[in-house]
Amino acid sequence: MIENLLITIRKRTIALIALALSLFLFVSACSRQPRYPAPPVRDGKVVIAVSDLAPETPRFYTYEFKNKPISFFVIKMNGGVVSYLDACVTCYPRKLGYAHENGRMACRTCNIQFSIYKLDKGIGGCYPIKLNGQTAGSAYEIPTALLEAEAGKF
Repeated sequence: MIENLLITIRKRTIALIALALSLFLFVSACSRQPRYPAPPVRDGKVVIAVSDLAPETPRFYTYEFKNKPISFFVIKMNGGVVSYLDACVTCYPRKLGYAHENGRMACRTCNIQFSIYKLDKGIGGCYPIKLNGQTAGSAYEIPTALLEAEAGKF
């Protein structure tokens, strides 16, 4: 009788451990934004060589600030360079960011898609949050203070 009780307890313990492990793996897999290479930083600014950017293809970076990964992307198009957080006003709590495919950016949370040429038209909703970087000579610069101010979204 005690042996049957011990077997039942052991089976339930194994089942609870398996359930807890499954939940942990599910939550960690579904709530993680991808990590990207660290951007080059110099004198309090992210400094990206414009010549390193492929036309019309976002390049993603993750800047670390106080152990918080702040992801963003930079795109060279229409004769200039623009940058956005890898987050939107609506879905940033999920921390999944965007994916790029065939000239479109897609929110990984709700799958709303935008042409890269329409990103600057969006305000709020699921459009990526614009970063006010600027071209200086042959480089595109984003003050790290701008990224650090947005750390709460990551």
